[in-house]
Amino acid sequence: MKRTHLPLNGLRVLDAAARHLSFTRAADELAVTPAAVGQQIRALEDTLGVVLFRRTAKGLELTPEGDAGLDALRAGFLQFEESVRAMQAGQSSKSLTIAAPRDFTAKWLGPRLAEYGRSDPELRFTLIAAEGDLDFTEANLDLAIRFVQGPGEHEGVALAEGGFVTVAAPDGADARISWPGCPADADAAQVSVADAGLAIDAAAAGFGRACVPALLAASDIASGRVSLVGEARPSPLTYWLIAPLPQWRQKKVKALVAALGG
Repeated sequence: MKRTHLPLNGLRVLDAAARHLSFTRAADELAVTPAAVGQQIRALEDTLGVVLFRRTAKGLELTPEGDAGLDALRAGFLQFEESVRAMQAGQSSKSLTIAAPRDFTAKWLGPRLAEYGRSDPELRFTLIAAEGDLDFTEANLDLAIRFVQGPGEHEGVALAEGGFVTVAAPDGADARISWPGCPADADAAQVSVADAGLAIDAAAAGFGRACVPALLAASDIASGRVSLVGEARPSPLTYWLIAPLPQWRQKKVKALVAALGG
């Protein structure tokens, strides 16, 4: 019999009925009706092609065929329980693997993870620099941060309203700084860098003006390292915390999302 065709519900009922030698007491244990127990046993007998129980003057008794498989069946259920416990052990893990753009980790995520880590010395973080689509299973990820319009097929929360700001040093040049994905006209830029974080750094160094995600520039603006130039520009793009539903349900991921303000 193929594993996918194992009658697991019927085997569970067989185990309970064999322990109690009573369909009524087995039904009480399983929170079903005695009729349902009887139906499961008959269906299992049909599947296996054997008789499992007989009614006698003394009550219900197992047939030799029914008794023959009980030890292995109960050992199998114990292994199932061990397997479930092993899988659930990950819920108590405090190790998190997070994928995020490199500049976002440097400008926003890193300091907040450091602060969160101080709340529990058992927390462990593995940070992966990654852009674009990710295979959560292949990369063994718990959570990812993406600069997108929404979570797509995954669960997620936005870290802020979408928007871009232009920043520059108070005495910086009037040149335009570009980076891949910047909303400004890259052809008109006089300085080009690899990402928005480096664009902020270039602006702070006086190279010119950079149009960057507002959330990414917030700490540099607050510290006075760069200043706002003009008004913020709304955008559907923003940073999202995302994960597939199984990862999203993990206790450690929920705690991290809450700590990051999601």
